[in-house]
Amino acid sequence: MGMKYQRVLLKLSGEALMGNLGYGIDPEVVQEIAAQIAQVTKSGVQIAIVVGGGNIFRGLKASAAGMDRATADYIGMIATVMNALTLQDALEQIDIPTRVLTAIAMQEVAEPYIRRRAIRHLEKGRVVIFGAGSGNPFFTTDTTAALRAAEIDAEVIFKATKVDGIYDSDPLLNPNARRYQTLTYGHVLTHELRVMDSTAIALCKENNIPIMVFDLTVPSNIHRAVQGETVGTIVGGFCEVS
Repeated sequence: MGMKYQRVLLKLSGEALMGNLGYGIDPEVVQEIAAQIAQVTKSGVQIAIVVGGGNIFRGLKASAAGMDRATADYIGMIATVMNALTLQDALEQIDIPTRVLTAIAMQEVAEPYIRRRAIRHLEKGRVVIFGAGSGNPFFTTDTTAALRAAEIDAEVIFKATKVDGIYDSDPLLNPNARRYQTLTYGHVLTHELRVMDSTAIALCKENNIPIMVFDLTVPSNIHRAVQGETVGTIVGGFCEVS
């Protein structure tokens, strides 16, 4: 089957890398994610990744505990680079060329983020991982994902999570929670469904970038999503609430 998308942005939370651990990085989980990404890359699809850092350090939580918010966010950005380098190593172990580009200069371990350079890497078939968020405090990696997707002209954002889509309430607390198939940006914002933060949703709306939310733990879900299968919930301007 052919691929529906040719250039995609994958948003991975830091929590996705820790698996069932309470903290840190689970090497087996990282290898499984790398294998899924490799499957997509070998199909000729250009893939960029924004990874979070919540498995190592969460700036908002540290800020709530009394740390200066900007300082806490910068530490969180450094945590995302640790995750990015870990994922890069896992991909290159299986012969997938990968580049880490960071919004904060770390020239000894990664390239600085330059939009044209990122696009050139993608065109050459390399996986591009964006680290250090947007380089600015007070912005989440969800917002970074929307920003980078717009900058590189990605056709879609895949938000890979531990649930199989977007629900009207927490499915872990409410067994009768309803899973949506499709949603509008406006519905997500109005009902505060917490798919991504409001800034990220607004950016996607302004640039007409659809978002697909799906379960990363299901094997081959990334590949199926790139093929155009609805493996989760789609948020977009063309969608209806269903």
